Amino acid sequence: MMSTFAGLNTMVSGIHNNRVGLNTVGHNISNSSTEGYSRQQVNAAATPSQTIWSYAHASQIGTGVSVNSIARARDIYADRQYWKENTNDGFYNAKAKNYSKLETIFNDSDDNSLQASMEEFYQSWVDCSTTASTASSRQNVINAGYNFAETLNATATQVQEQIESVYEEIILSVDNVNSITDQLTTLNGQIMEIEANGSIANDLRDQRDLLVDQLSKIMHTSISETPNGMYNIVCNGTTLVNGTSKITIEVSKPLNNEVYGISDYTLQIKEANTPFNPGNGELFAQLQAVAEDKGYIDKLANMAAFLLTTLNDQHKAGYTLSETGGTVASGGNFYGEDGATYAWDTSDTNDLHMTKNGTAYRGMQIIKELTINQKLTGTDGHKLLATRSMGDDGVVNGVADGSNAVWISTLFNCVKANTSSVVNGTTRAIGDESFYSYYNASMTTLGSSTENMNNKVDFQSDLMTQIENLRTSTSGVNWDEELTNMITYQQGYAACSRCLTTMDEMLDKLINSTGVVGR
Repeated sequence: MMSTFAGLNTMVSGIHNNRVGLNTVGHNISNSSTEGYSRQQVNAAATPSQTIWSYAHASQIGTGVSVNSIARARDIYADRQYWKENTNDGFYNAKAKNYSKLETIFNDSDDNSLQASMEEFYQSWVDCSTTASTASSRQNVINAGYNFAETLNATATQVQEQIESVYEEIILSVDNVNSITDQLTTLNGQIMEIEANGSIANDLRDQRDLLVDQLSKIMHTSISETPNGMYNIVCNGTTLVNGTSKITIEVSKPLNNEVYGISDYTLQIKEANTPFNPGNGELFAQLQAVAEDKGYIDKLANMAAFLLTTLNDQHKAGYTLSETGGTVASGGNFYGEDGATYAWDTSDTNDLHMTKNGTAYRGMQIIKELTINQKLTGTDGHKLLATRSMGDDGVVNGVADGSNAVWISTLFNCVKANTSSVVNGTTRAIGDESFYSYYNASMTTLGSSTENMNNKVDFQSDLMTQIENLRTSTSGVNWDEELTNMITYQQGYAACSRCLTTMDEMLDKLINSTGVVGR
C-alpha cells in the first residue's frame, strides 16, 4: 500500500524537474552568443514505480520523474570533420596571405616597380643604339641601369622583410600552441575530476572543444578521448597532449643565414630536442612561405648574376669613347666592382652560384654586388659606356656606332641563341631564355599560384560554412525552441504546483477534519 504522502513526493519531483528545465533554458539563452557554447538539454526519466495491491491483482503506480542528466547537444562526427577541414582552411589562408604580400612587392602596375625600371633600362639601350654619340643618351643608360639595380635591391630587401615578418608570425603561432596545450591539460584534469562521480562537465567540455578548434587551424590534429573523459591530441605523429601532460614546442635560437641576409629559425620539441613538423595548418604554411620567399630571392639573385656576368661580358666586348695612347679603350664592367671577374659556376648542379674573382656568392650576396661601376658615375663617366664595336677591318667603328648597345639590348628580349657570339657560348644564370622571359615567367608563376590558392580559399570557405551550419544545427541555441521549452517548463511547474496544492488540501481535510464529528 502506498504511503499517504506519496503523491506529494511525486509532485515535488515534477516541480524539481521543471525548475531544472527552466534553469537550463535560462543558461542556454544567456550563452546564445558565447563562442563555442553547445546547447544543453535536460534528460529526464520516470522514477521506479511502486506496486499496489487490489482485490484482484497487483498494479504499478508511478512515483514521479527524475533528472538523469543535463547533456550538451554535440555531433562528434561534425566536430571531427570541422577539425580536419579547419586545418586545411588555415593552411590555404596562410599561403594566400603570403602570395598576396609577394604580389604587392612585385606589383607590375606600379610605375616604380621592378618591371617598370627594367623596361626603362632596356629602352635606354635601344635609344642609345641609335644615338650613341649623344652624351645625354649615354648618361640615360647609366641612370636607368643605376635605377634598375637600386629597384632590384629594394625588391629583394622587401622580400627579406617579408621572410622576417613570417618568422615573427611563426613565433607567435608557437606561443599560441603552447598556451592552448597548457589550457587543454588543465581542462582535461578538471573534466576528469568532475566526471568521476558520473556527472558531465558540459561547459568545460565546450571550452576544451573551442581550444581544439583554435589548435586545429594552426596545425594537423588527431583527437581521441579516453574512458575518463580526457583528450589525447596527436600532431603528425607527435603526441602534443596526453591527458594532463604535454610537450612544449619551441623556436630555436636565431641561425645566421648569410646567403639570404636573415636569421633563420627551426621548430623543435623542447623535452626531446628533436625537430617538430606541424604537418598542416597555418604553421606549416608559414614554414613553406619562408622557403617560397627565399625562392624569389634566388630568382632576383639569378637576374642580378645575369647582369653581373652575361651583360658585363657583352659590355666588355664593346668599345668606349676614351682612348689611351691613341688606342680606343674597350669596355669594363657595367655592374659591380671595376676590374672584378664575375662568372656563373655550374660545376655542381646542386649548387649553382656566381663567383667573384673565384669567391662564391649566392642569394643576397649576389644582389648586393649589383651596383653601377663607380667609374661610370664619375665625371664624364658616360664616355666609358661601351656602345660601339670593332668592324670587320679590325678598326673600331665611329663614335656614333651603337652596335654593341644593340647586342646588349638583345639580352633583354632574345633567347640565348639570338644573342652575340661573345655571350652565346657561355652558361647563363637565367638559362637560355631572355631576361624579360625569365622575369615574366617568374611573375606568371606567382600570379598562377596566387589565383590557384585564392580559388582553394574560396572553395574551403564554402565548405567550412556548410560544416559550421551542420554543427550549429545540432549545438546552436535556437531562441524559438528555447522559448517554447520555457513555456512548457513554466506551465509544467505551475501544473505540478497546483496539483501539489490540491493534494495538500486533501491531506489537510483528512488530517484535521476526519474523526471530529460530534465534538
